[in-house]
Amino acid sequence: MRFIEDVDKVRTSARQRVSEGAVTPALQVDSDRTCAILNEALATELICILRYQFHYHMAAGIHSAAVKDEFKEHWAAEQHHADMIAERVRQLGGKPDFAPEALRKSHTEYNEGHSLEEMITEDLIAERIVIITYAEMIRYFGQKDPTTRRMLEEILADEEEHADDLADLLYSISPSTGKPTERLTATEAVKPIRRNGARTRKATRRK
Repeated sequence: MRFIEDVDKVRTSARQRVSEGAVTPALQVDSDRTCAILNEALATELICILRYQFHYHMAAGIHSAAVKDEFKEHWAAEQHHADMIAERVRQLGGKPDFAPEALRKSHTEYNEGHSLEEMITEDLIAERIVIITYAEMIRYFGQKDPTTRRMLEEILADEEEHADDLADLLYSISPSTGKPTERLTATEAVKPIRRNGARTRKATRRK
């Protein structure tokens, strides 16, 4: 028995509306809605790129060399994520939104910080926001759009690694923030860290 029993039906369906490219009847979500969601993710990645670039150029001090290397590595990764998302929007028949005003759709904020500790903390907070929002997107797409879901899962894995790296980096220059022990995830509990003298949140690590 064939895995696909009615191959002729599949062939006929594929020949219809050829101009839609990757959009087929198997896609169970509205492509316009998907593109709108992905353009929010694109704006988020673009803001992260800009923040990392600013921090790379402004980082100074005794620990700045290692910190600058981390910022540069992360901004390159975020650029790759933005390209992946933009390409998926195009595949779905949409238009990736790179207009400056579209940056307002970002889930993260463009907070600069002044000291190395503040810069790293701002980037860590942004990565945590991205982890949470991308996890929600992954749940939304589920089996309805497995291609978009898998892309977001790949990006999410990178963002979790970024957050893990930043937490290690923050501890290395400011041990009072608490020693990280395990990998950061989106679904675990949180505990406080300091940000500009105020309390904020830092994810606990997987046990």
